[in-house]
Amino acid sequence: MLDILTEKAVAISDYAIIVNPDDNVAVVKNETRDGLRVTLVSGETVTIAKAVPPGHRFAIREIPAGEFVRQYGQPIGTSLGIEKGEWVTHENMSDDVPVVRDLPDNLHTPAPDYFDASEIKTFMGFRRPDGRVGTRNFVLIVPTSMCASHEATQISMMAEFMHYSREKFPNVDGVVAIPHNKGCGCQDGSNLDVMMRTLANYADHPNVGGVILIDLGCEKTNLTFVEKYLTNRDKPIQKPVFKIGIQDVGGTQSAIEIGLKEVEKMLPVVNESVREEFPVSELVLGVKCGSSDGFSGISANPALGYCSDLLVKSGGTVLLTEVPEFCGAEHILANRAKDSATGRKIYALVDWYKEYASKFGGVLGQNPSTGNKAGGLLNITIKSLGAIVKAGTTRIEDTIEYAETPTSRGINLMQGPGYDQESTPGLVAAGATVVVFTTGNGTTIGNAIAPVIKLASNNRVFEKMSQDLDISAGDVIEGTESIEQAGTRLFEHVRQTASGDIQAKAEILKHREFQFWAEQTVSL
Repeated sequence: MLDILTEKAVAISDYAIIVNPDDNVAVVKNETRDGLRVTLVSGETVTIAKAVPPGHRFAIREIPAGEFVRQYGQPIGTSLGIEKGEWVTHENMSDDVPVVRDLPDNLHTPAPDYFDASEIKTFMGFRRPDGRVGTRNFVLIVPTSMCASHEATQISMMAEFMHYSREKFPNVDGVVAIPHNKGCGCQDGSNLDVMMRTLANYADHPNVGGVILIDLGCEKTNLTFVEKYLTNRDKPIQKPVFKIGIQDVGGTQSAIEIGLKEVEKMLPVVNESVREEFPVSELVLGVKCGSSDGFSGISANPALGYCSDLLVKSGGTVLLTEVPEFCGAEHILANRAKDSATGRKIYALVDWYKEYASKFGGVLGQNPSTGNKAGGLLNITIKSLGAIVKAGTTRIEDTIEYAETPTSRGINLMQGPGYDQESTPGLVAAGATVVVFTTGNGTTIGNAIAPVIKLASNNRVFEKMSQDLDISAGDVIEGTESIEQAGTRLFEHVRQTASGDIQAKAEILKHREFQFWAEQTVSL
C-alpha cells in the first residue's frame, strides 16, 4: 500500500474550492481521505489530517485560537485552535463573529448600468387591465378562512377534472385553490392584516385571470371583510370575480355545485386572454433558497445572483426575503442600499425580526436545519453570507413588509421567515410572477399560481432528484462552467418558463403549496 507521506500531492482544485483570496479555509467538493495532500496555487502543500465530507471545510493554514475563521472573505466563526489541514467543526470553531453595523451617513450607491433598450430580452406574458404582466393565467378559488378551505379545494379539483383541459382552454393554466388553516378565531391587528393582504394580493395577482371567493358566512374573516382589502387599493380588481357564502347557499354540497357552475362559465372568459410579447422588465422575480448545503453559496446562489443582475439591469424587479438568513451579513446588504435611510431600514428589518423571534423563545442562530449542518452550513453566518448573494450585486432600492407590493423596481427586501412554506407564498403575494428556488439537498415545494424553478447547487442531487429539480449549477463546482455562464443559462430558463415554453417541474407535479406567515408562532 502506498505510504500517504510519499504520495504525490494533487491540485487543490481537484478536491476543494477557496472561495475568496482572503479565506483561510477551503470548501471540499469531492470525497477526500485521511492524509490526502493537496497543493495550493502558491505551491504550498496541505495535508488533510482526517477525511472531510463535501460541503465542509478544512484549514489551508494554521488558524490560532482567537483568530477569525474566514470564508467569502468574511468572518464565519472564531478559531478555538485549528491546525493546518484540520476539518473545521464546532469542536474547534465557535460561532462568535464581530457585530458590524457600519453605515456611512452620506451613503449613495449608484443606480445599475441599465442595458440599452435594444439589448433587453423579451418574454410572452398576459397583460392585465391594471398594466401588470402575468406569466400564468389561472382561475383561483380563494377561501376567506379555514372554514371554507374544504369547499375551495373540492371546487378546484373537481373543476380541473370535469371542466378544464389545456386542449379546450389553451390560454388557461388550470383551476387552483389556496386552502389554509387561518381565519375567524384570530387576533385583530397585524395578524389579520397579513392574512387579508396575502389573500387579496393573490386574488389580484397578474397570474390570475378569474377569482371565486368563498366564505362560511359567520367567521371574522368573511367575504365582507376581504372585500375591504380588495377595494382599499390604488386600482380596483379588474377580472371576473364571483362570491359564494356556504351558509347562504345551504351548505357544502350546494356551495361546491355552484362553484363548479361558475368555474365552467368563467373558463371561456379567462381563456380570452392571450400571451403577448413584453420586455423582461415586466417580470417580478422572487429569489429563494431551501434545504441548502455548503455549495449553495458557491454555485447556485451566485448564479441566481448573476441572473438577478441581468433582470435588474433590464429594468425588472427582484424580491429577496428570509430575513433570518440576513443575520451576520446584514451589513453587506445595508451598504448596498441606495442611500443611508434605506440602509437603516435594512437594519430595522433584521432587528424587528430578532425582537419578534425572541418573544417566542426563538434565536436566529438556530435557523440552520439538520440538513443544512450536514451539508456544511455550520452556523447562521455561513448560511447568510451564501444566501444573500441570490440578489446579485446591484443596489437595494427599498424594504417592504410581508406580502406587500413594492413601489420600486430593482431589488427589494421583504420581511418574512426562512420557512419555505411561508416565505415563498409571501414572495408571490408581493407580486413575484416567477420564483427561482435554489437547493443543495433537494426540495419539492411549488406554488399555487407562480412557477417555482428549482436550481440545484450540485450535480449529484440534481441527478438524484431530476424529477423535481429543473436546472443545476453543479458545473460551477466541477470547474467546467463559470458563475456568469450558469447565471446566463438560468436567465434564459427563467425567460422561457415565464413565456410558458417550459413548465417548472413543480408545476408538472402539481405542487401548489400555500400558507402565509402568521405571528402566533415563529418560523426561522
